[in-house]
Amino acid sequence: MLGHLSFGVEDLDRAARFYDRILAPLGFERVWSNERGVGFGEKGRGDKLALFARPGQVVAPGAGFHLAFDAPSRAAVDAFHAAAIAGGGQDAGGPGPRPHYGAQYYAAFVIDLDGYKLEAVHQ
Repeated sequence: MLGHLSFGVEDLDRAARFYDRILAPLGFERVWSNERGVGFGEKGRGDKLALFARPGQVVAPGAGFHLAFDAPSRAAVDAFHAAAIAGGGQDAGGPGPRPHYGAQYYAAFVIDLDGYKLEAVHQ
């Protein structure tokens, strides 16, 4: 349904390092980079997530918004969460089953360095 998503970050280098770290366990990587932004997606393909430098302008969406990344396994969800916490993110719901979302739903939630709520999910 979505072609890609982009949003602003306070410190592009810091955010790029954070996303490099948390997206690697999910099989995504940085597919382009310049002084204004970075894009992430599957190797050899276009970006699905782009981050752009917007110092002093970043306002993370409030309650109800989050960005969910598909994870290839439960172990990848666990690694995503661990990488986010190690990289300075905040826990917003540790890895585990979420039966109220579905019988096979396994996810973790974090808040990134700019206040965006992120999820990794395997189902």
